[in-house]
Amino acid sequence: MIDHFGIRVKDLGVSKAFYQKLLAPLGYKIAFDIPQAVSFAEPRTAPAGDFWLSQGESEPTHFAFNAETREQVDAFYQAGLAAGGQDNGGPGIRPHYHQPYYAAFILDPDGNNIEAVCHQE
Repeated sequence: MIDHFGIRVKDLGVSKAFYQKLLAPLGYKIAFDIPQAVSFAEPRTAPAGDFWLSQGESEPTHFAFNAETREQVDAFYQAGLAAGGQDNGGPGIRPHYHQPYYAAFILDPDGNNIEAVCHQE
C-alpha cells in the first residue's frame, strides 16, 4: 500500500550512517543521495527508494520494517546497537500482538522507535 515514506532528522549525516548500518541486515541500500535528503531501498522496490531521510525538525515516531526471517530481526537489532542506537525491546515473540509476531525495537539518534518484525514461525 505505501509506496514510500520519510522522516525528518536533526543531523542528516549522523542518521544516514546510522540507517546504513541498521537497515543492511534487511537488504536496504542507499538509492538516492543529495545534500538535503537520502533514500534507502530494498532490492524489489522503486529505484528512488521507499524510505527517506531529510534534514529538519523532528518529532519522534514509530515505524516497522518487514523482515523475512527471525534471524534478520536479530541482525537488525545487533546492527542497531552497533550503530549507536538504544535498546527499546530486544528480539522476541510479542504474543499480545499476534502469533507469531517476532520483533525487535531500536531508538534512533532522534528518538524514533524503529522496529523490525517477522510474521513467520
